[in-house]
Amino acid sequence: MRLRPLNPKLVPPAFLNCARVLRERGHLAYFVGGCVRDLLRGVSVADWDIATSARPEELLAIFPNAVPTGLKHGTVTLPTPAGNCEITTFRVESGYTDARHPDRVEFVTDVSQDLARRDFTVNAIAWDPLDKREEDPFGGRSDLTAGVIRAVGDPRERFREDGLRPVRAARFAATLGFDLDPDTEAALGDARDQVARVAPERIREELVKMLAAPQPSRGFEVLRRAGLLPIVLPELAQCVAVPQNRYHAYDVYYHTLHTVDAAPADKPAVRLAALFHDLGKPLTRVERNGDATFYNHQFEGERLATEAMTRLRFSREMTEEVAHLVQNHMFDYRPEWSDAAVRRFLQKVGTDHIADLFDLRIADNIGNGTKTGFPHYLEELRGRIEAVLEARQALTLKELKIDGGDVMRELGIPPGRKVGAILERLLDEVLEDPGLNERGRLLRRVREAFSVDRARA
Repeated sequence: MRLRPLNPKLVPPAFLNCARVLRERGHLAYFVGGCVRDLLRGVSVADWDIATSARPEELLAIFPNAVPTGLKHGTVTLPTPAGNCEITTFRVESGYTDARHPDRVEFVTDVSQDLARRDFTVNAIAWDPLDKREEDPFGGRSDLTAGVIRAVGDPRERFREDGLRPVRAARFAATLGFDLDPDTEAALGDARDQVARVAPERIREELVKMLAAPQPSRGFEVLRRAGLLPIVLPELAQCVAVPQNRYHAYDVYYHTLHTVDAAPADKPAVRLAALFHDLGKPLTRVERNGDATFYNHQFEGERLATEAMTRLRFSREMTEEVAHLVQNHMFDYRPEWSDAAVRRFLQKVGTDHIADLFDLRIADNIGNGTKTGFPHYLEELRGRIEAVLEARQALTLKELKIDGGDVMRELGIPPGRKVGAILERLLDEVLEDPGLNERGRLLRRVREAFSVDRARA
């Protein structure tokens, strides 16, 4: 990789001013970590971090509006017009009883000591844009150029300190497109106990970042080779070496990785659904006439996806969205479908999910390894769906021209499940014949087809 020159003009003025104020007060100030790494790579910077010789109490005095987000570790967060800037005192750490946080923190005045506690060399470069001075004691620049993820110092010691670091190594392999240094990769497996103690939500954060990479498969392969996949995502580990049928070039695990890579990187729900879509195959695999079948694996996949995402503390909304895509990813369109069948398909899937479901099906198709491109039948189905949507035909209860109150008034019945059942029946009839969705016709239908006695049945 060819690195870009570090230029102070690339730093937002508000953040550069933070460093300038610290220098004016007699303290050292360096930009560190991911922001320096990404400036060198020539990509946009998401987070700006400054390391300084100023102690925490001095930081609060210098920046009265700073928020003490991690004061015992020397960190304050300073709101600026350009966003938040995290400022941390130079420190060394020792003792990691919980395999995540240091038991003891000592503040120091040497930036090299601070860099020595960091995870990987590419994240252990410090830059003072005011003096145009760079500190790179561990060869982070050369590793960036070579495309290598290398632990700072002894990798086993780094990973024993923090059980999240092996997962971060896998994530950086995917997001940066780098290879792991052999000694660093060899040390990953020795940190199984530490990785197992990491909070699920921290694992989730790394997985989400990994899934946003151009090729998430690079990261999952790092975890598999290190023996960490059963800890991070045991459901996916169960897919390794599970044979498929003649319609697939890969086993379930590698098919999953190819599908994830083919899914749109800017659609987190689709990437997650691609990751989980075939989790049910190991549990449903049956040999028939010398070939494998996976009958109803989508329902097992929906269950396993829900369990995995709940364990990893995903939001309920995201969990339900992904589970819905997994459950519906096996839809089977045929040209002989009636228009009513297309409407019922849309009603089942939901208009808000149809584009994501198509993206998942295309990725699944590519991930087979035997086909490429846009499945021809999807083009026909897409055209028929667009015609339904353009016609604004009712697909949900909300789109019926009457509601529960109308049903109760017409039949003289109280609120209850019977009202909902009648509306569902009416919707089913409207899906068959959209012309029935007129208020007068629906009210007549209620009176004629749902007498009080029938409503109570």
